[in-house]
Amino acid sequence: MRTVCAALLLAGITGWGARGETSQQRGKRVVDEALAALGGQAYLNMQNRVETGRIYSSYNDKVSGMAVDALYTDYLRRPDPPQPGFLGVRVRDARGRKPEQIVLKKQDDVILYVDGTGYEITFRGVRPLSDTVLQQFKAATLHSIFYILRECLGEPGLILDGRGADFFDNRPMEVVDIGDADNNTVTVYFDQLTKLPARQLYYRRDPIDNSKVEDVTIFNKYRDVGGGVMWPFTIRRERNGEKIFEMYSESVKINQDFKDSMFTLPQGLKLLQKEKQ
Repeated sequence: MRTVCAALLLAGITGWGARGETSQQRGKRVVDEALAALGGQAYLNMQNRVETGRIYSSYNDKVSGMAVDALYTDYLRRPDPPQPGFLGVRVRDARGRKPEQIVLKKQDDVILYVDGTGYEITFRGVRPLSDTVLQQFKAATLHSIFYILRECLGEPGLILDGRGADFFDNRPMEVVDIGDADNNTVTVYFDQLTKLPARQLYYRRDPIDNSKVEDVTIFNKYRDVGGGVMWPFTIRRERNGEKIFEMYSESVKINQDFKDSMFTLPQGLKLLQKEKQ
């Protein structure tokens, strides 16, 4: 009976959403509704964000590590007109300290992504990250629905294709394929009730053995982080069906007073050999 009811509800949702709409019109409508639910213009005007909380790394679906994390994201000025593939963020990821202990000193252990490259900074020195790590960071950023809504709408070649209705976590969803000029596609599940992103997935090739990799991210527990901007406080990532990462934010703040020094390599530290693959 539960299965029959779910099927009938899904059929009703599909019929309601499809009337008089092409797949691209439906995709645009759903994305526009999601942007409005995330805060609309306030979301688009978000200049930066800092997320603090606990992260858990997993291997073979078992927790392999835990750390306190402070993730600083700074949005760069978007080109006008928009340029496909533009990586419009710089990120500072500080782990292993309580939020109140995170200060900008040489002994901080941080990962820094800036100007298309990345570094691990410790008391031993500055080590450039491997090409594999950088490729994964770029792919994760450009495929993130939150990045797409903030930076990519209006890009040449961007396609929003509404695939129809489905269920995820026992909730009705609208499913949209978002493709870019480089033929990259991310499939996003938007909650029918809240209009917010609940799940996304994309496929990529492993840079080492060229095997096909499925990356899935699940978003939950949205809260207003200021000015009507909504952000998920629980994020889980899966790779080829196995859980690899969870973040439980305790605090998310936007439009903070970030200094350029936060995203600049410290002076006087030894430059180490580049990280291997």
